[in-house]
Amino acid sequence: MESSSKGCMEQCLSFVRTQKGVILLVEIVACMLILICYGASGTPGYTSLAVIMMIYTIVLFIIFILDLHKQVTFIHWGWTDFLRALIGCVAFLITSLIVLIHHYNGAFIAAGVFGMLTGVLFGYDAYTILPSLRRAHTSAPTEPTEGI
Repeated sequence: MESSSKGCMEQCLSFVRTQKGVILLVEIVACMLILICYGASGTPGYTSLAVIMMIYTIVLFIIFILDLHKQVTFIHWGWTDFLRALIGCVAFLITSLIVLIHHYNGAFIAAGVFGMLTGVLFGYDAYTILPSLRRAHTSAPTEPTEGI
């Protein structure tokens, strides 16, 4: 029983050491930090975005750690991850701009600044995913086959 937990821990640590693992972990921490700032501001109206993106990122983080993306093949995990990152980027940037324009107090401004940085981080994540999506695409043959 100890060897299986050791294997799981090694698998987790090996994924966290990759670029994708670091990016997902930093995104989770950034969403938690934004939640703390919104909670301290007294106006928690924008917390739903940080909660949804944090949960979505944690789910994909666990899927990638356990290599479930290789077992569940009816979902295109590359596009799922790209859409998560793209939606997170756009949503955090728009929400943070709104928050910074309507600055109420210091914690609210801090949440807006961290939201802008998190939006940039999600954008970088989408940018790093895009080349793998292009590589996965195979073009159809354009030359006629013999026998036609």
